[in-house]
Amino acid sequence: MRRSFEELVAEGAAVPVEGWDFSWFEGRATEERAPWGYAGLLADRLAAARTSLDVQTGGGEVVAFALRRATRRPDVVAATESWPPNLPVARRTLAPWQGEVVEVAENGELPFRDAAFDLVSSRHPTGRRWDELARVLRPGGTYLSQGVGSSSNRELYEFLMGPQPDDGPAAAQRALDGARAAGLDVVDLRQAATRVELFDVGAVVHFLRKVVWTVPDFTVERYRDRLRDLHEVIERDGRFIAHSQRYLLEARTAG
Repeated sequence: MRRSFEELVAEGAAVPVEGWDFSWFEGRATEERAPWGYAGLLADRLAAARTSLDVQTGGGEVVAFALRRATRRPDVVAATESWPPNLPVARRTLAPWQGEVVEVAENGELPFRDAAFDLVSSRHPTGRRWDELARVLRPGGTYLSQGVGSSSNRELYEFLMGPQPDDGPAAAQRALDGARAAGLDVVDLRQAATRVELFDVGAVVHFLRKVVWTVPDFTVERYRDRLRDLHEVIERDGRFIAHSQRYLLEARTAG
């Protein structure tokens, strides 16, 4: 049975957004994965680390998935998160590894001693304190991160907001420059565009509430007219297609 615009929007607006579990989108949206397989790379790096820190961990789901795949686990597992509702989620998620999860502002100082970690990781950070990341890595330590590239999901946010200017230097280049300025040696930098398909406007609403940087001022009421137009596009075409931009950066401290 075909559901109405109002029903779909109401559902998308009601779904909790805590954590980084995207299972609710099953059958309602798909996103192609970047070709390098971040979780597999992270599992390999975790297996080689004695102490690990995941920065801006969300609900801890990504690092937990990698820990389950790792051939051995670090002796110390730590994580930071800035959004208070995510903290209890992350603590529950990382409890099987005795993970310590601390609240840290997105660009705040890290409450750990110098050279505390063999591995620091972060998937889709909204900002980086490169000086702090370099400080807490031991000599020869690794920083592994998958970032959101410039103009990610441009098709979606321009449908809602109209044409938008480019956001300056590419995010991957900014990350490269920041890592080098902090004294890190960048050993890998890759970029990819991945296909996103959204199959109903409820999925669009939930996505925009969860991935808040896509349309920073998003509310259903503010964008109701454009959401209705988007609903009609999906009803006609069966989906709305956008492309996310991703980059992988791996860097090391001098050993």
